[in-house]
Amino acid sequence: MMNWRKNGLFIYVLYILSSSISRVCFCATFVPTDNYLIDCGSSTTTSIGNRNFTSDNLSKKFITTQQEILASTSSKSVSSDNVDETPLYQTARIFTGSSKYTFPINQKGRHWIRFYFFPFIYDKYNLKAAKFSVSTQAFVLLSGFTAEKNPVMKEYSINVTSDTLVIEFRPYENSVAFVNAIEVVSVPDDLIAGDAFTLNPASTYSGLVSQALETVWRINMGGPVVSSGQDPLYRTWISDQKFLLTSDLATDVSKIAGVNYAKGGATENTAPPTVYGTATEMNKNSSNDISNTFNVTWRFDVESGFQYLVRAHFCDIVSKALNELYFNVYIDSFAAAKDLDLSTTGNNVLAVPYYKDLVTSLEDNDKLSVSIGPSAVNKDNPNAILNGLEIMKMNNSIGSLSAAAASGTGGDSSGSSSSKVGVIAGVSVGIVSALVLAGVFCVMCRKRRRLARQRQSKTWIPLSVNDAASHTMGSKYSNGTTISAASNFEYRVPLVEVQEATNNFDESWVIGVGGFGKVFKGELRDGTKVAVKRGNPRSQQGIAEFRTEIEMLSQFRHRHLVSLIGYCDENNEMILIYEYMENGTLKSHLYGSEFPSLSWKERLEICIGSARGLHYLHTGYAKAVIHRDVKSANILLDENLMAKVADFGLSKTGPELDQTHVSTAVKGSFGYLDPEYFRRQQLTEKSDVYSFGVVLFEVLCARPVIDPSLPREMVNLAEWAMKYQKKGQLEQIIDTTLAGKIKPDSLRKFGETAEKCLADYGVDRPSMGDVLWNLEYALQLQEVVVQGDPEENSTNMIGELSPQVNNFNQETSVSSASAVPFEASTVDDLSGVSMSRVFSQLVKSEGR
Repeated sequence: MMNWRKNGLFIYVLYILSSSISRVCFCATFVPTDNYLIDCGSSTTTSIGNRNFTSDNLSKKFITTQQEILASTSSKSVSSDNVDETPLYQTARIFTGSSKYTFPINQKGRHWIRFYFFPFIYDKYNLKAAKFSVSTQAFVLLSGFTAEKNPVMKEYSINVTSDTLVIEFRPYENSVAFVNAIEVVSVPDDLIAGDAFTLNPASTYSGLVSQALETVWRINMGGPVVSSGQDPLYRTWISDQKFLLTSDLATDVSKIAGVNYAKGGATENTAPPTVYGTATEMNKNSSNDISNTFNVTWRFDVESGFQYLVRAHFCDIVSKALNELYFNVYIDSFAAAKDLDLSTTGNNVLAVPYYKDLVTSLEDNDKLSVSIGPSAVNKDNPNAILNGLEIMKMNNSIGSLSAAAASGTGGDSSGSSSSKVGVIAGVSVGIVSALVLAGVFCVMCRKRRRLARQRQSKTWIPLSVNDAASHTMGSKYSNGTTISAASNFEYRVPLVEVQEATNNFDESWVIGVGGFGKVFKGELRDGTKVAVKRGNPRSQQGIAEFRTEIEMLSQFRHRHLVSLIGYCDENNEMILIYEYMENGTLKSHLYGSEFPSLSWKERLEICIGSARGLHYLHTGYAKAVIHRDVKSANILLDENLMAKVADFGLSKTGPELDQTHVSTAVKGSFGYLDPEYFRRQQLTEKSDVYSFGVVLFEVLCARPVIDPSLPREMVNLAEWAMKYQKKGQLEQIIDTTLAGKIKPDSLRKFGETAEKCLADYGVDRPSMGDVLWNLEYALQLQEVVVQGDPEENSTNMIGELSPQVNNFNQETSVSSASAVPFEASTVDDLSGVSMSRVFSQLVKSEGR
């Protein structure tokens, strides 16, 4: 018995020791292989805590610059939140031209790059006015950057794959660049994994390894500021108080000593105990909501046009028992975690740190919301917590973390003669333009006043009757009206009937989710199937898109535009009811679903139908309507795979007859966005043409238009496909299911059409009428061989040729005696005409 006890005690002691050792292993301080700390412009080494920043003036092996300007200021002028870092902001290196720092990389992989900026006045240089860009070999980090008044630290995380890291500072013309301090430091291999969860749609994102990240926010929920000296990786975590929308709904909790780092999970490198040991939870004593069914919400400023990696940190320091806490997490209007039970993530141990990485969709506004709320699993004790949050901007398809670089508004220090000539020419043209504008100013003012009066007098709910041009203004409170798709009348639909049609918005009936809200399948009382789009009250798109959708779709009826059946605005709801499209989106048939592959003929017919719908928008009304969000997800297919263009929430009325464009804020979807529209914010019908060109390549290649998980040269579909098109090798990148099934002439014509659509300048792109004709020609080249067609081997017909095209009878046989001339931009809506007979049905569109 004594021996057993001795052995047992020995084993127990070994267990305790091994546990302690393993704990030390996964909580030990990380020692970076690369650790470059540079105090720029300093004449001595600067110590910050236990770190030494080397002077770049003493060690010039890292820097290549045109001119050395070392600047300094007094410590009194620096007002930093982190007092320890104040010495770093007292000196700076100023660059008058392009200058580079080159750092040898001893261990390839992810590295921190941190820049310290504090603008002060030195000699003739006012650094507050400095404007410059900062980039590495692979990424643009800053473009058009002007430092804030107070000290600012910019932090990036980049996967370095070369033997050196080159950081270039490039001042804009007539300006300078500067930097106070730089860090280039290795990051633990497991800090940023390769995979994350996506929100819309909910799936897995696998491209994080190649992404450059910019830290936008790093928040310690429920606790104080954690300075860089308190974090093993020298990160700063700020308090969450100023981000809370309703602070009364939240309360702080702290139990730092209770944090239990477990092997195989989050470590102190992920976040320190001062983060995991504090949390914000629901304030169940709040007077704002006695039912305890509220959410706690934080809102953060972000830059639109980018995806974000959101890392949410959790540690259950509030529960007294396992399986006690269940809660939900939301990012914007999307569920990030449902019925989250931290007991299961911590191997049935309380207070084990856990984090979840989530990738957002492209943000189309400058706010990002994060919410936590109770789960229905535990109604007796509703609660929710969040311990920490990191929000990191992801580089876009051109490798930039700056919207200015993406939009082409960046500059450099070259000051080339061509730009000066451009300025002189611009001034000359401006003088002439001023004289012309003076002549039309009074006319424009009168027109603007007249349009303003029209807008004021016009209600925002025009509903078409019997497909005619007249409208009815249904009463806002006419809730007794019953809607039927067969009635040809469109009214407000009572909310009770919408609820009945959708089984009270049954979540199992959801067929899609978009920026506006969820789309439900429904059925009206007369048996007609409908699609019901219910606006999310938290959506930033909201009322503007709701109004635009009604105004646009109530004016138009076309077999290739999705029809609006009705709407509901009762009880602050924003609900739109459309005809139901049995086969969903074109995108879902190309990739990412279980639908069978489309044949080449089916794809061509879908493209032709979509082009008809867009052509009608551009030409079928008194003024052109520009869709502004043409993409495969907005092309829907009915039970016969007939295409209809949908989602008019971003649509815009085209320019007046005496104008060439509409000046408007840039909206649309990345990957499809017209670069000229992005640069100039000038919208024309040709912006839709560009987007449609991207769709054409998407149809041909059956892959996403932006795929960050691919090698860099393949990320952007349009750029990648254009390279092969220009080399005449398009057949190498087509959907593998189409290999050997497309006739060369049909593929060539299709590729040429897409190429023309993607011209850099709108003036060089074809009209949608031209695109439509060429797509129909590509279909004919696929189906039949036109004997003796002089244009059979043409390589460029869009907008340049008016070919002689043989008519085809109903059986598609050749009629050699009926060749007729055809103008490329005059294709009308050929309702009811089969694709195999299109050339016998071509008519001019002047009548419409």
